[in-house]
Amino acid sequence: MSTAPLDAARALGPLIRASAPETDARRELPRPLFEAMADAGLFQLGLPRAIGGAELDLPSYIRVIEEIGKSDASTGWVTNQVAIFATYAARMPREAARAIWIDPPRSVVANTPLASAQAIVVPGGYRVTGRQGFSTGCRHATWLAAHATVVDQGRPRLDEGSPEMRYCFVPRAEAELLDTWQVRGMRGTGTHHFAVSDVFVPEERTVKSVTAPLVETGPLYRVPRTLVFASGDAAVALGTARSCLATFVELATTKTPRAMEALLRDQVMVQSEVGRAEAHLRSGRAFLIETVEQLWAELTATGAVTLEQRAILRLATTHAIRLAVQVVDAVYNLSGATAVYEGNPIQRYFQDVHVISQHLQARLAHYELVGRHWLGLKVDETRL
Repeated sequence: MSTAPLDAARALGPLIRASAPETDARRELPRPLFEAMADAGLFQLGLPRAIGGAELDLPSYIRVIEEIGKSDASTGWVTNQVAIFATYAARMPREAARAIWIDPPRSVVANTPLASAQAIVVPGGYRVTGRQGFSTGCRHATWLAAHATVVDQGRPRLDEGSPEMRYCFVPRAEAELLDTWQVRGMRGTGTHHFAVSDVFVPEERTVKSVTAPLVETGPLYRVPRTLVFASGDAAVALGTARSCLATFVELATTKTPRAMEALLRDQVMVQSEVGRAEAHLRSGRAFLIETVEQLWAELTATGAVTLEQRAILRLATTHAIRLAVQVVDAVYNLSGATAVYEGNPIQRYFQDVHVISQHLQARLAHYELVGRHWLGLKVDETRL
């Protein structure tokens, strides 16, 4: 990248904010915005440096995503999803990774979490069929990463004792996009479903989704991917809450609620709630940044991430999202009828943050998970 990623995110802020209504209405990033972000390298932040990516350190990365999230939650979310899924390039031969993420102009890959497709073994590769859900950014994707269970001679092929699962990279033109993202918040992420039917995917255009060994061994690729995703998701939520609070502060200087004599800002209850909101926002952000920076420092020194560090990061990311929701809810309640209209940004912040709160990364069960770990009880370590 010719410009530092954080500087690029700040420079694109005005365009992202100006595009936000269209992003929401179209349920995808407007093409000029997508191209500007691709040209700035913001979708390649997680790609290995060895093939031309930024391979950005995690502490810097979350600040970039937070900055984009301040301008528009959907845009920040799309950036995080495609940038972190691109870390799979670190588990593929460099030539194959370049052919997917570097060679096609403005290439991005949209993925899907569940292995709901089948990849039937055939000479030279696989024939892939299945309906796939929750594919953020799929309308602009060059490739769709179909997540499939491998079937060989009519049976699931085993990998380390479990059914083998692979991401199979399918050209977007060979898949059917399904218009399923009918939602109120985070509309601009375009998180539709897609379907593939008996599409041939050569072996070199696939990667094991769970057990693929690292080819590139930089620190970013040693952090469990779910926690890197969670770090970016939390950063988006914090950026959204920050902009929501700033919008309310402006409103509070001009609005006198009906049947009241004082401006919002002159009311004791409003002053108290704004103080609490600021405390929530700053504490959630500080916890996230401190945790990421400590993990990164130890990781670069030792080459490993401990289970304890993973537990703390899971807690920090979950708590940041939950505090962001509290901040937006407080602002929404203080804003009165002003915030109920679709054209008011507080309404969009409210809708967006509540969709974020429904995501796996924001589950309230994570508090129990981390609590069990610290109490010395057995936990599902795949969630940490």
